[in-house]
Amino acid sequence: MVFFNQDEQLEKLGNSILEATWAAFPTLAPNQIALTWIVYDPPVPVNTGGALTPNAFWNHPVRGFNYRGLESIYPASVVKLFYLVAMHEWLEKGMSQTSKELERAMGDMIVDSSNDATSLVVDVLSGTTSGAELAPGPFETWKYQRQIVNRYYQSLRWEEMKSINVCQKTWGDGPYGRERAFYGEMFENRNMLCTNGTARLLHSIVGGVAVSSGRSQSMMALLKRNLNSHELPENGDEDQVRGFLGGGLPENSQIWSKAGWTSSVRHDAAYIELPNQRSYLLVVFTEGKAQAKNREILPFVSQKVVEAISN
Repeated sequence: MVFFNQDEQLEKLGNSILEATWAAFPTLAPNQIALTWIVYDPPVPVNTGGALTPNAFWNHPVRGFNYRGLESIYPASVVKLFYLVAMHEWLEKGMSQTSKELERAMGDMIVDSSNDATSLVVDVLSGTTSGAELAPGPFETWKYQRQIVNRYYQSLRWEEMKSINVCQKTWGDGPYGRERAFYGEMFENRNMLCTNGTARLLHSIVGGVAVSSGRSQSMMALLKRNLNSHELPENGDEDQVRGFLGGGLPENSQIWSKAGWTSSVRHDAAYIELPNQRSYLLVVFTEGKAQAKNREILPFVSQKVVEAISN
């Protein structure tokens, strides 16, 4: 059971967008892309600063389309969105105390996608630290503590979260010591997400019901991206706009997003507002070394969605 209503019109549009994408990028295999698209029909229940109660929000029907939306895929830095919400939950419940350093790390984790900042956030969430290998007993305790974010998302009882795994830090060169052991011999314990689960979490933030309306608004502030080409940094690899969904939008649009990329995946999760059009949420994951290097696929999909919304 997905959190959105399957819709015949969106089904046709979504499938035609996928067909156009495969035609434009013939090396992109059908099992190398996953997509979830939610359209907000008026009256819009999102980006209102949390004007609706959680009950009213979740009972408000939304239309959606997904392709391989429950497929488990390595999320790269999109997982940072899940750590952001969990950290706000901990702070709200008094399980952690805020500090200048924690606030700085949360900002850098989302705004700049910093792996070092994410490392601190995961340490605070779990009460663990990285380091040398541990003896079996202490390592079992350490592993249990590191699974706390998974237990939090399972407690929400969202169907889309059943098979996710969010317990690993994000790395530049990769894990060492106890962190490498935690991944498992064949990396079988690496982070995994699906586009439906990612869409539902972003939907809750945009709806103002992730943790609390105030905390949702502060998360939205971190996720806001600047589309003005004159103000983007010279290094286009790092701005989470060019080469991602923001790269296919008109400059007078607005986007709130979290991208993720490695040598083998390129993903983006975004909430988008076009002038005088329906707002929508779009999560696209792509896999494969060639696809990860290709900076045109996500902007192309985004542009096709803009055309569909505008028509």
